[in-house]
Amino acid sequence: MIPKRMHEYLSNVLTKQTYEESLITQGSLRFMEFRFHDIDHLHRLGITVDSLGPYVVVCMWEEESPIEIGGYLVIDNLSMGKPAIGGIRLAPDITPLTIYNLARGMTLKNAAAAIPYGGGKAGIVARQDLSQEEHEEVIKGIAHLLYRYKDIYNPGPDVGTDDSDMRIIAIENGLDNTLSKPKEMGGTCIDLAGGAAGGVVTALKTVMGELYKLKKFPQFHDLETPKLKDVTILIQGFGAVGANVAKIITTDDPSHTPRIVGISDKDGYLCSKRGLPVDKLFNLWKKHKCAVKLFAQGDELHNCDGTSVTYSNNCNNLLRESGFCFIPAAPVFNYLDIDNSSNPSITIDQMGSWRIIIEGANTYSPDPEMKSRRIKVERAVYRDKGVLIIQDYLVNSGGVILAVQEMLIPTPEHLQIPAHYLGNIQKVEEWLDKNRNEFKELSNRRAETGMKMRDREISHNIKEFIHLLSQDANMLPSEAAEKLSVSRIASREKRRTIGEIMCTISTVSDIDSIHKAAKALVKSENDIVAVVSDDCRLLGAVTTWDITRASAQKTSHDTPLKMIMSENVVTAKPRDHILETTRKLDRYGISAMPVVEGDRVVGVISSDILARQTLLSLL
Repeated sequence: MIPKRMHEYLSNVLTKQTYEESLITQGSLRFMEFRFHDIDHLHRLGITVDSLGPYVVVCMWEEESPIEIGGYLVIDNLSMGKPAIGGIRLAPDITPLTIYNLARGMTLKNAAAAIPYGGGKAGIVARQDLSQEEHEEVIKGIAHLLYRYKDIYNPGPDVGTDDSDMRIIAIENGLDNTLSKPKEMGGTCIDLAGGAAGGVVTALKTVMGELYKLKKFPQFHDLETPKLKDVTILIQGFGAVGANVAKIITTDDPSHTPRIVGISDKDGYLCSKRGLPVDKLFNLWKKHKCAVKLFAQGDELHNCDGTSVTYSNNCNNLLRESGFCFIPAAPVFNYLDIDNSSNPSITIDQMGSWRIIIEGANTYSPDPEMKSRRIKVERAVYRDKGVLIIQDYLVNSGGVILAVQEMLIPTPEHLQIPAHYLGNIQKVEEWLDKNRNEFKELSNRRAETGMKMRDREISHNIKEFIHLLSQDANMLPSEAAEKLSVSRIASREKRRTIGEIMCTISTVSDIDSIHKAAKALVKSENDIVAVVSDDCRLLGAVTTWDITRASAQKTSHDTPLKMIMSENVVTAKPRDHILETTRKLDRYGISAMPVVEGDRVVGVISSDILARQTLLSLL
């Protein structure tokens, strides 16, 4: 059944007519799809269309399940390639706007990381206190819903889901239809590997060598870059990202590593200027998924050297403490704001003294109001206080870089789960056990490759980011980060081919009637149909103009198409580049043309398709 909160939300924002007209039924599965041109419907869902997307927004649910199963899917942009990749978030208060914001972050994150896939995100509307059995049923149901979009979306874990959930999806949909699978499936299991956390650590180490480039600006004139061992760090959100950041960055010789002086989770915060016992806190988190309260209850608020550890049950108070580097790693969009209107973790006038903010959590939003708020925050923090803010999608892409190796290094055909085993846990378990050595080897190879790519791409991005800022005193950090990502997308657009975006073309025979061609044009989204032979060789084309002209000349509707079709047809090839094709449409004054490989028709390209699926406005 549709989740109650989801039903209430959709009933409030969509009209009954929209609800009925948009509904797609597939057995017991229900879908409502809204494309970028459905501006009014998307606006009702809180989503503002721009030149990047969204490509499609889906509301989906299981109608006949005994428990609530449903949520949203947003494919934001496919310019970097198909499919889009991004995690599945589970929470009770998820809305399409929440998922759209996260999907846009994935578009920019994947572009910045040079990942050849688009950006997307899915959200499950569900209680966070589900029993293990209920949770597994919900994930299984979501897997069935997502299967419809397997060609344009490949999911991974996010807040509320983990690698074990991706295992369930793989059992239902196949190994190649989810990311961050467990190692026994050849996956990179990014939660256990600390994928995103490793990227944050790489970003910190890189930026320490680049900060001097900002000293020419007045707000950074007094900046003294300490050695890494003298850096003090505050971490908001001691979870999958935050806990792993602390663990990774302190695993080296303590005399050469930074000090974690403060952490927080939902139960409160801890702070010690001499440094917190990271190993003990990490083990508490790993075993119990919480650390602060358990540490405080253990009566260990004094270090062995006699210094005290500050504890408060108000987690937001951590942001009042000072440290050289602050790392937001909690699922909070607005950890800082100029006032309390957005209910931030803290306001700027109360924040501690920091010099770097490295955003480990997802904070980006394409919403105009939130972007405006972000600009105001950066003016106050970056320009006035001299605190460098490094945008989330430049640094926390480590997880997706590791996960995407499961696509970049494909699963060999002989390791694919047989189709007739899918959905049968026992059969899949037997298959995995039979091939466990090969899956382990595949997992290790993917992880090793992913870590090298993560460190290389994130380090490169940080250097380019600092360079952009250092060249323009008026540029804000969010502007520099977005410029970096969008330039990658635009560059990719120039290299995209027609074969990546073409659509299916309606075909008719040269002996078919004008009436049949007219019906085909009405059903088609394009204003051209291809006239083909029995073996799909192109013989000619018929357009809406041809039909209109025939009607004006009072030509019988039963007339064969060979009497009115155009035989000298302008065509494109699948390997043609988008800009080249755009110029060809303009040069011949046409709006659409068949795509031909050899002498056979394989699709159609039109100005409408180009407008929908490319970023020519940005180019």
